[in-house]
Amino acid sequence: MTPPPSIAARLEDARARIAAAEAAAGRSSGSVTLTVVTKTQPREAVAEVIAAGADVFGENRVQEAQARWPEHPRPRELRLIGPLQSNKVGAACDLFDVIETLDRDSLLQALATEAQKRGRCPRLLVQVNTGEEPQKSGVAPREADSLIARARSADLPIAGLMCIPPARAAPEAHFALLARIAAENGLTHLSMGMSEDFGTAIRFGATHVRLGSALFGARARPGA
Repeated sequence: MTPPPSIAARLEDARARIAAAEAAAGRSSGSVTLTVVTKTQPREAVAEVIAAGADVFGENRVQEAQARWPEHPRPRELRLIGPLQSNKVGAACDLFDVIETLDRDSLLQALATEAQKRGRCPRLLVQVNTGEEPQKSGVAPREADSLIARARSADLPIAGLMCIPPARAAPEAHFALLARIAAENGLTHLSMGMSEDFGTAIRFGATHVRLGSALFGARARPGA
């Protein structure tokens, strides 16, 4: 039986596919950043992808990131891509370069208070719930403009937008919606596209794609 490809080989393949998608979309080489999603991955897997040259990482939980990164060299950029509780804002500001999941006024106020205290704040993305799914985080599309405006009024560094399309929906309409909201608000930083659809996301303007299973393989299901 042929052994599965190594993480290093998968990273190389993902980079080649990103480059091909950039070229197909008429975009410049290197215009898309690969964010490695390390959710639940063991230390050895993370060490292997670091050794292969990955330097931008996305974490779903503050606590998991706090436990993981003292064991590894600090990456060029560490991004929070999971929901953030207001009471974890201080810890998140200590650890992350980018927080992708600003989605409500209470979190906005907590970030503004922390930024005022520190004199600085990680770059922020507003998460938009493009499918308006009740179980998901994210501001509704119709409310995104006003949340962006309030964040700017609070002098928060809004860099762009993030979305996670519904799992069983064609992603094109969701990526197009996020790109339109970004353009209307003068934002160019778009975190959209995961292992299954990052080529499509690049066609619609993604600047960052979040890859987990494409690099590490599918996560084992509980009880499997």
